[in-house]
Amino acid sequence: MSPPLETAQRGVATRPFTLWKEIATAYLAPALTAGLGGFLSGRPELTRAAFTSIGATSALVACIVGAWLHRRGRPRRWTASAPRPVLTLGLAMAAAGVAGLAGWFGSDWLPSHTPVPDAGWLERLRIDLPLSAGLAAAIVTWRWRGTTSRQPT
Repeated sequence: MSPPLETAQRGVATRPFTLWKEIATAYLAPALTAGLGGFLSGRPELTRAAFTSIGATSALVACIVGAWLHRRGRPRRWTASAPRPVLTLGLAMAAAGVAGLAGWFGSDWLPSHTPVPDAGWLERLRIDLPLSAGLAAAIVTWRWRGTTSRQPT
């Protein structure tokens, strides 16, 4: 069976943007890879962080960025017209910046103002949160922008 004419003319199959799939992938991909890396290298703190701060941050950022971009199926004009690399880099940097501030705030503020002990996992937040947020935002934005640029008008 041959593909539909419009798909064959473009040479690319159009796959719709599905937010829940993006969120699941954003959690599972870094959690499994970092978890496996922690397991194989004998670093149990990395394995724990893979399923908490790394995976959860990625899923949360994918949810926020994906929902903001998708906006009930009607993209904002500037997000749909901006060049794909520029939009991706901009949103990734913004997400990493916000997450970096959250990681810094959490690692410094929590032990001095709450009963949370000053543990090693708090220091990991300074790296885990911005890295996970930046990657998740970049991947979701790149994939979302790819689906919007191929949609027929």
